[in-house]
Amino acid sequence: MLATASILDPLADRYVSWLRRSAASTVDTSDEVPELVRAMPMVLRIEKADPPSRAAVLAAAASSAIAVCLDPLAAPGQPWHDEVHAWMCGRIHKVSRRARGAHWTAVQDLPGVTVSHSGAEVRSLLPGLVVETPRVVGRLQISGSELPEDEQLSAPPATAPVLWLNPGVAMTVGKAAAQVGHATMLLAALLHADGRDADLADWAAAGFPCAVRKAAPSRWHDLHPGDDPALAWKSKRVVAVRDAGFTEVDPGTITVITQWPNV
Repeated sequence: MLATASILDPLADRYVSWLRRSAASTVDTSDEVPELVRAMPMVLRIEKADPPSRAAVLAAAASSAIAVCLDPLAAPGQPWHDEVHAWMCGRIHKVSRRARGAHWTAVQDLPGVTVSHSGAEVRSLLPGLVVETPRVVGRLQISGSELPEDEQLSAPPATAPVLWLNPGVAMTVGKAAAQVGHATMLLAALLHADGRDADLADWAAAGFPCAVRKAAPSRWHDLHPGDDPALAWKSKRVVAVRDAGFTEVDPGTITVITQWPNV
């Protein structure tokens, strides 16, 4: 059993209710105090001379986000616990930024986890107050470095979760990185809530491997949880990410669907 897995409980507790809320209510932040808003910075390494593939960056982002949450340093009594717990208890904001060269090297000194995947690297940092974002992070660009859609991707592995992107929604690589990061967090949270800590521990020991692909419309239709997300998880181990709609997509949009393998 992962000692840190209980930190995901607030996320699991509100999963079903979040998917059932009205679209208008997802974007309502009237209960937030701006000075207390917390976010996880996600730094994508995109070098100008040799940029990584989009799918590889997204897979690295997905693995790094959950790796921070379940790092031993996030266990109760450890240095990261209070920050991660406070973030889990509120909205799960993430901010993706691009770094290259010396700027990428500089963020390695900040608390977080770097994941490499097929030539791509992403470092997800310890969540914190947005108003206290370190200068070395705040100076990084949020937009302006787009990666093209991949062509002729290999079939995703059958032994790791595949994060299927909504085929009808266009997202920048930064937006998609935040969405797939949320997908792995939800998947881990529901595995733990369902008593499947052995599966979660095996996934963690392997480095949280996953693949990211754009879904065919037929697959998206088959996996969509519809009006009963609890049943979709119980019967098919399907998890959906529903975005609040602050940027790029409409409030309440399902952006990613994933399924625990071997179902």
